[in-house]
Amino acid sequence: MNITDVKVYPVDEDKLKAYVTITLDHCFVIRDLKVIHGASGLFIAMPAKRRKDGTYKDIAHPLNADTRNQMERTILLEYERHQQTGTGGSSPFLAAAEHD
Repeated sequence: MNITDVKVYPVDEDKLKAYVTITLDHCFVIRDLKVIHGASGLFIAMPAKRRKDGTYKDIAHPLNADTRNQMERTILLEYERHQQTGTGGSSPFLAAAEHD
């Protein structure tokens, strides 16, 4: 699985820094990932749905730590690039960034 596109949508909130949409292998899209500033820095929150009891349940999430780390590295790299350049929209990745 490779992340072939990342779109960053910055927001101006205290802890929530951006919404993110990723494309996997040019054929599967995951929307509403979040870049959040927590106590130990930036991290990625998966898209979630609020349940009737007020708790949240992930709609989609990685099944292992390696996949989560790859996703987080790629998304945060693009978020930082976006912050530095101020550009919007999507950005295809180089093969090297996809396989770090």
